[in-house]
Amino acid sequence: MTDQEFPVGEIDTSRPHPARMYDYYLGGKDNYDVDRAAAQRVIDLFPDIVPMARDNRRFMHRAVRYMAESGVGQIIDIGTGIPTAPNTHQVAHEVSPEVRVVYVDNDPIVGTYAGTRALGTGNTGFVLGDLRAPESILEHPTVRELVDFRRPVGLMLMAVLHFVRDDEDPAGLVAAYRDALPSGSHLVLSHATGDFHPLDGDFGEARDVYRDRGATATLTLRSHEQVSAFFDGFEPVEPGLVQPPLWRPDGPVPTERELARVGFYGGVGIKH
Repeated sequence: MTDQEFPVGEIDTSRPHPARMYDYYLGGKDNYDVDRAAAQRVIDLFPDIVPMARDNRRFMHRAVRYMAESGVGQIIDIGTGIPTAPNTHQVAHEVSPEVRVVYVDNDPIVGTYAGTRALGTGNTGFVLGDLRAPESILEHPTVRELVDFRRPVGLMLMAVLHFVRDDEDPAGLVAAYRDALPSGSHLVLSHATGDFHPLDGDFGEARDVYRDRGATATLTLRSHEQVSAFFDGFEPVEPGLVQPPLWRPDGPVPTERELARVGFYGGVGIKH
């Protein structure tokens, strides 16, 4: 565990934040009125967002468990959001308490909650940082204390890249992180898509809520081909990039009708 001062004064409660909206979708209580209003508007327009968020969360659990069982002993979870049990370190520590986990998010309130929930055990730390600044994250003292870049690292980008606009070069950002990782490292990534819903319907309106309500990030939906490109330099782990419920399910396989509601892709890759 590492100590870090979080700039509570920088917490912006005047605009909805994706991390706090996501917490609301998951049934959490760590959000403000402005987040609940925006998130509820999305739910009213597009009720599928709730099962999508929960399917994405379950995929995260399976992917973390897979990495820990594969011997990955250190994880950097970027865009982690407000800690919701079981979180990354809790899932990994069920396999091996020695796994080290660094959480990264750009919302100071996430750091505040991480300080009381995610950092209460050994081998965990939190960095207040932005995905768009790879060097500041990779060179952060907390990351350098907990992560040995000579050994395989698990890089998690769960439901975060769709908040990076095309003009911010998301593929270049992923490549910057990839290039800092040694062979045997894993990439776990999930991303919203419009492949399964008409963009001119309620799904499109729900997407626009992030912009129209003045949220701190806009939502960019990408196709299977576009999301697959983020895995450049990584060998896909079977079954490849699929809708999250189809990635190594540990329960009943969803029906086609159920899958039609899941506007997300998720996958895991290994750097060779």
